Amino acid sequence: MPLTSPRRSALADQVIAQLRAQITSGDWPVGSRIPTEPELVVQLGVARNTVREAVRALAHNGLLDIRQGSGTYVVATSELAGVMHRRFADADPRHVAELRSALEAEAARLAAHRRTEQDLRQLDALLERRERAWESGAAAAFVEADATLHMAVVAASHNDVLAEIYADLGGVLREFLRADVGEELRPEARMDHARLVAAIRAGDGETAAAEAGAHSFGCRPGAGPVGAVEQVP
Repeated sequence: MPLTSPRRSALADQVIAQLRAQITSGDWPVGSRIPTEPELVVQLGVARNTVREAVRALAHNGLLDIRQGSGTYVVATSELAGVMHRRFADADPRHVAELRSALEAEAARLAAHRRTEQDLRQLDALLERRERAWESGAAAAFVEADATLHMAVVAASHNDVLAEIYADLGGVLREFLRADVGEELRPEARMDHARLVAAIRAGDGETAAAEAGAHSFGCRPGAGPVGAVEQVP
């Protein structure tokens, strides 16, 4: 007798779609804990087994992480991002920094030649937000503000493929950045991103690429690429 694929119930598919939409829209951002199973049962008006099936499916796809005794957390915003999160979770931090450096340097180079006035306004606003986050001393807020600024630089490259790859790696990059920054902000780890934004505004691709490429190694002392000369931010 030939094997046949089991058909998931239409109701479970609908719940999966709703939960995925909460994640991809940013209503449930990466790192956040989603509502508990009983809460989802009430909110969705479905049986507990249906909610459990949907959550497990999204966990299997890499969007959610079920942590016994703690809850279920968002770890990625797409299935590809989930795959990357699992694949690179134990990667060498230096290798991750080198990949980030390569992607951000090329994105900054392109941004310097392709940025629009709207891009520049966005970069200015996010740079100011990053500075305020640093001055507040809140490490978590700074990591988010820093990551968002770099995402905006990549977006200003107007290379959709590069932007999508970078977005899919976003969860991995944020986790390594959190580990690099630690629980408190250290004065020696502060890097000036104003020069990066200024280079993009001036259309100076080479300087923009150099600034962006160096930033990936700036949070951890001695974390620069092999053979690199240490730069003072």
